[in-house]
Amino acid sequence: MGHKLFSKDFTLVVLGQIISLFGNATIRFALPLYLLNLTGSSALYGTVTACAFIPAILLSPIGGIVADRVNKRNIMVILDFFTAAVILGFFLLKDGVDLIPLLTVTLMLLYGIAGAYQPSVQASIPALTSQDDLMAANSIINTVSSSAALIGPVFGGVLYSVYGLEPVLWVCMVCFMMSAVMEIFIKIPFQKQALEGGIFKTAKMDLAESIRFIRKERPVIGKTLLVICGINLFLSAMILVALPYLVTEVLDLRASQANRLYGLAEGILAAGGLAGGIGAGIFAERLAIRRAGDLIVACAVCVFPISAALILFSSGMINYIVMTVCCFAVMVFSTAFTVQMMSFIQTETPQDLIGKVIAVILTVSMCAQPLGNTLYGVLFEICKGYEYAVVIFSGVVSFMIAFGARKIFSRIK
Repeated sequence: MGHKLFSKDFTLVVLGQIISLFGNATIRFALPLYLLNLTGSSALYGTVTACAFIPAILLSPIGGIVADRVNKRNIMVILDFFTAAVILGFFLLKDGVDLIPLLTVTLMLLYGIAGAYQPSVQASIPALTSQDDLMAANSIINTVSSSAALIGPVFGGVLYSVYGLEPVLWVCMVCFMMSAVMEIFIKIPFQKQALEGGIFKTAKMDLAESIRFIRKERPVIGKTLLVICGINLFLSAMILVALPYLVTEVLDLRASQANRLYGLAEGILAAGGLAGGIGAGIFAERLAIRRAGDLIVACAVCVFPISAALILFSSGMINYIVMTVCCFAVMVFSTAFTVQMMSFIQTETPQDLIGKVIAVILTVSMCAQPLGNTLYGVLFEICKGYEYAVVIFSGVVSFMIAFGARKIFSRIK
């Protein structure tokens, strides 16, 4: 395949992603904040955002099955138009119905759409780029996603705090409409697959086929999935729970200062993801899959200075700086690893299976996250005053996973 990376179609996919993901990050930040401001209940806020996560897990495999059987461009266009319609529906109903069920349903729809949408984007990349450019293409898509996660909430927060919710809804609606119109002009190579029996029978067979492929034909993909789940469960979840908890509840910081510093730390984490995505693109040639385990070893190493600082220093600010720098480094290495894994999986998987296989991987790795969050929520509660012990536990388990990963990847030719 002798076409350059930034072909017209790949460029349109990237531009559509920039606008669509920006809109998604903005609306998913503003709506829960609106709920929190109206009710003042953190328990309700937590429950609603947890419910919103369920459709993303359930719809991701369906999105993958559909991505392999329907033109991927049509999926992107339909889902972006549908998202604009969901936001319009929320805008029209918000003053007339009970807000909490409406917000819950709206967020569930938005997360569900995102879950169904991502497999189509990931599965379209191998069809639009040459195999040599896969790493660079994934790096670009990952960078776009990290940028949206960084800029969307900041923009949404400013717009919401100055003008209220309505302008945020209108901006996001326009984003999704623009993205959908732009995506109409994308041409993604597509071969129609025959339906065998009814839709449910086909879906069941497709899912079984992708799981069989992961377990039997390319077991290294199955092992890769276990590594990703382990890292999500023991390392990512620790950072997600530890950062807000330690900064706002444990470290010796003033309440107003702690909230501001936590916001800054979230931005620094997103910047780490951005740096990792860009780095994976720049150093694509040097990032041999055999060395992928080294990136996880680097992640695990970065955890120990956090626990050391908690033991040695009483100053909230010193602990905060050490924690933020270490978490930034973890994000750089873990994002580079994610880009590398996605490129590897796309290279190893046949074109007619790619959407389903990516969807299974996204779904299973997504399930590990809430489990990890619950685990660390309980551990930090039990180890009050000894938070460093929980961080050490995370580092030790991550190290064990990292050495297992090194063995798996070093055998890949």
